[in-house]
Amino acid sequence: MNREKSATEANDIMLVRGSHGRGRARVTHAVVVIFLEFFAWGLLTTPMLTVLHKTFPQHTFLMNGLVQGVKGFLSFLSAPLIGALSDIWGRKSFLLMTVFFTCAPIPFMKISPWWYFALISVSGIFAVTFSVIFAYVADITEEHERSTAYGLVSATFAASLVTSPAIGDFLSAKYGDSLVVLVATVVAVVDIAFVFFVVPESLPDKMRLTSWGFPISWEQADPFASLRRVGKDSTVLLICVTVFLSYLPEAGQYSSFFLYLRQVIEFSPAAIAGFIAMVGILSIVAQTLFLSVLMRTIGNKNTVLMGLSFQLFQLAWYSFGSEPWMMWAAGTVAAMSSITFPAISALVSHSAAPDQQGVAQGMITGIRGLCNGLGPALYGFIFFVFHVELDPVSEGTTPNTEKLMVPGPPFLFGACAVLFALLVAVFIPDHHQLGDTKNSSTCKSTSSIAHAQNSSPLATSPSDAEDIEPLLQDSSL
Repeated sequence: MNREKSATEANDIMLVRGSHGRGRARVTHAVVVIFLEFFAWGLLTTPMLTVLHKTFPQHTFLMNGLVQGVKGFLSFLSAPLIGALSDIWGRKSFLLMTVFFTCAPIPFMKISPWWYFALISVSGIFAVTFSVIFAYVADITEEHERSTAYGLVSATFAASLVTSPAIGDFLSAKYGDSLVVLVATVVAVVDIAFVFFVVPESLPDKMRLTSWGFPISWEQADPFASLRRVGKDSTVLLICVTVFLSYLPEAGQYSSFFLYLRQVIEFSPAAIAGFIAMVGILSIVAQTLFLSVLMRTIGNKNTVLMGLSFQLFQLAWYSFGSEPWMMWAAGTVAAMSSITFPAISALVSHSAAPDQQGVAQGMITGIRGLCNGLGPALYGFIFFVFHVELDPVSEGTTPNTEKLMVPGPPFLFGACAVLFALLVAVFIPDHHQLGDTKNSSTCKSTSSIAHAQNSSPLATSPSDAEDIEPLLQDSSL
């Protein structure tokens, strides 16, 4: 009987992982959900810049940084808990919840701008769609297929931003912002309906039922748990410092760069949409074609160093550039810098022992989540300190930001941070097993992971599900 029961459970697992049977969960479902959600937000790129300036005319950059900073920090705090709960109650319900609350602010852009920005901030509690999506993908793919599936999801995110800002700008110019908001709302509703009616559950019923009543420890829900393990291994410490110093300016840049292009560099809405499309397409090429070639020829560490060098050059160009052509040229460099994080993820994966993969990747993910909260607020504050504001500019006049010797002070700060990241990355060893350093905390974390796996065989660690994140994520959207 026990043999028959084990065979039945193994059958259920294979049905889900092989995408056959009643559930028929597929990576395609995850791709569609991500595309529709970020396509809806991409449509609002041009209207959002207008509403942001009208709502906060005095300190636009500062308020934008605070709004996006609060959202990012709340996402960092809530992601582990939502991930742990989805391991017990299934992915679909939490996927529906995250998509709904992430898209909920969209119609309020026209109803009430103040409520719109307030809801964006609060929605950070549930704005962890990628966390649930990656867990969903992990449920239905084998380990050797997972990185390819994650890459497909990330590429879909970039593809949604390639087209949607341009479409939104065209509709805004032709028919006004109200139609753009309406179309974005309809796309969001379609996404929610797709999750509710079409997307199947990725965890089989038996795996979820055996987890009911299983207590969620504070260790599972604590977003700072992985950060406390950073100092346990010197290589992990070097990698984490590199990630923090390089991703902090990246997170801040994505929260304010479109505002910067429109006011300081005087890009038109159409030019901004074209810029996003160009960087998105080049980033997809860099992450698929160039990354694989570089990893095979020069290795993981040298690829990380090359990516950081591109990022340093890009940020320095952004900070001193004052002409539109300079931004376009720097955008090509920015696309090449997008190889940095996947190269770091690969470096961690190759360095970590098999039983330390989740812990190592969790540390990296935790630091990136923290940067998503700190980066936008820091950039907004630096713009405020240097008096870079969105003052109304009439025709025939030039903005007063041209008086600054450095048009983009936050980008100069970011370049300095990446320079330090580059210096730290030089000392990362080429070959190192993170499992070589054995201590009580390692044993404790390994035993706790084993206990969680015994309680829920298909439960996927949130850190394992989040170990690869989209590189073009724009926290201002």
